[in-house]
Amino acid sequence: MTAPLAPGALPVGEDKTRRVREMFDTIAPRYEAVNRIMTFGLDAKWRARTVRALGLPAGSVVLDIATGTGDLSVEAARQGLRPVGFDLSLGMLAASRSSTPVAECDAAGLPVPDGVADGVLCGYALRNFTDLGACFAEMARVLRPGGRVALLEVCEPTGRLTHAGFSLWFNKAVPLIGGVVSDAAAYRYLPKSVAYLPGADELHEMLRDVGFSGVNRHMLSGGLSQLLTATREGVA
Repeated sequence: MTAPLAPGALPVGEDKTRRVREMFDTIAPRYEAVNRIMTFGLDAKWRARTVRALGLPAGSVVLDIATGTGDLSVEAARQGLRPVGFDLSLGMLAASRSSTPVAECDAAGLPVPDGVADGVLCGYALRNFTDLGACFAEMARVLRPGGRVALLEVCEPTGRLTHAGFSLWFNKAVPLIGGVVSDAAAYRYLPKSVAYLPGADELHEMLRDVGFSGVNRHMLSGGLSQLLTATREGVA
């Protein structure tokens, strides 16, 4: 078992990878239930919006990075796409409710050839990647020219009242609920992990640096979540 961190500390490097894997292995059985509670069921709406944002025709191949229990893959299949899932956590893959093919791997080293995918999806995982730049580079590598990426992630509302309410819920209530329903340590980590997430301008720059254009950021439900979309540069 990994040794506990000092209060307030966040893991980095290989230690972060190991801890994230262990955490998701632990919370996998109750992951979907806690998500529904945390988002008041809005996450299903946000995931459907994320898949639609790819703008791909039926039959397109999409890679669901950090697929978890397969929510995005299920939605992608419902919308007529052909998803394949990848995740660092075997526990999450074992708990998947998706019938699509899956593989265990780090998002910084996807076991697929160059340019095989029409689209890439990723839901609520950017802050959990140890090397986000390398993961973005892999997304670009596996996409064909003109392929699309849609990245769903947490966000903090900018309005004074909505931000105050969000902070109270996310930083206080969610860890308590997660501790009762699932694992207390994991859901104490969740609000803290937002510190890993670069700001909007830096995310845009990182995506452009690895070969994406037309990068857009969409705020969902008043800023409770954010959706990043972009297109792989090159001639299809």
